[in-house]
Amino acid sequence: MPVITEIEDLKRIYKRRVPKMFYDYAESGSWTEQTFRENSSDFDQLYFRQRVAVDMDGRSTATQMIGQDVSMPVALAPVGLTGMQDADGEIKAARAAEKFGVPFTLSTMSICSIEDVAEHTTKPFWFQVYTLKDDDFMQRLFDRAKAAGCDTVVITVDLQMLGQRHKDLKNGLSAPPKLTIPTMLNLATKWRWGLGMLGTKRRFFGNIVGHAEGVEDPSSLATWTAEAFDPSLDWDRIRQFRKMWDGKLIIKGIMEAVDAREALNVGADAIIVSNHGGRQLDGALSSIRALPEIMDAVGDKIEVHLDSGIRSGQDVLKAVAMGAKGTYIGRAFVYGLGAMGEAGVTRTLEVIHKELEISMAFCGHTDINTVDRSILRIPKGFMGNWME
Repeated sequence: MPVITEIEDLKRIYKRRVPKMFYDYAESGSWTEQTFRENSSDFDQLYFRQRVAVDMDGRSTATQMIGQDVSMPVALAPVGLTGMQDADGEIKAARAAEKFGVPFTLSTMSICSIEDVAEHTTKPFWFQVYTLKDDDFMQRLFDRAKAAGCDTVVITVDLQMLGQRHKDLKNGLSAPPKLTIPTMLNLATKWRWGLGMLGTKRRFFGNIVGHAEGVEDPSSLATWTAEAFDPSLDWDRIRQFRKMWDGKLIIKGIMEAVDAREALNVGADAIIVSNHGGRQLDGALSSIRALPEIMDAVGDKIEVHLDSGIRSGQDVLKAVAMGAKGTYIGRAFVYGLGAMGEAGVTRTLEVIHKELEISMAFCGHTDINTVDRSILRIPKGFMGNWME
């Protein structure tokens, strides 16, 4: 059993065990990948203020995200194709999150269906939806989520069309994937992954196949995905979705104060500051840089969370110090899942929790709910000073 002390350890194992097309799918951004890189590197510009002679006993990272008790301010982000990173991946990740006491968010583009995950968990999980054209399909998605016990829906608003991700095109990653000779040769070397996939019946988009009109088998997925997303999305359309869902609502993909105010006006319970992990608009600010302006605009009126770039418990602590009430990990838990299955997701959460708890104490706090910007040294210009 390898000694896992940081997320990077899991990433190295993940890269060895998972086919290249799925590794590249997770570990890539759009165009030049500037935003993808800076989502993580911009955290390095924030420095902690270390305190000494402070009682560090009784440390607690427990808090709430949209009224739900969580063991730390971290949720598993919605990640498409998670079930191709490891067989039944969404089920394994959901179980690990439930046991650890953090929310799991299931993607619409998951391999395991809403019903699959509900059958293998005992507590409500969150469900993420895209802004699709088909009202009937959208309403049925919301209804299925409610029937499965989901109490929170996350609407992703920054994917009306796909940002170009060079690696996916070169690897033939599509719905369904194009099996080129290099791809098949690489798949053949990943025997552990292959045995897992042979042992499961869940290999296609479980929320789509058999549920969307005209999609009865994987061969018809490509046409559906090309036509399903709605490039004409506006805030009135999002208001329609709000009427379709009467549970808690989180809007994901907010990067500007003006959009944060719009999300507040449509009745969202929380917003997620997110640039889709750098996979949509390359050249946009990192999420951690965008966070302060949004906090100043709406932070006292709506719960603000942060996604994109979180790779450690120290990143979580910095995001909370900058005002976020919760954070999301996507790639970090995928590394663990691809490396070691459910145990790897658990290990991801353990690593992040330990880093968060100890770093918080070194900064003079024993309760995550008392952390604020005073624990940070923030460089001049980090939060703006842009020419209009």
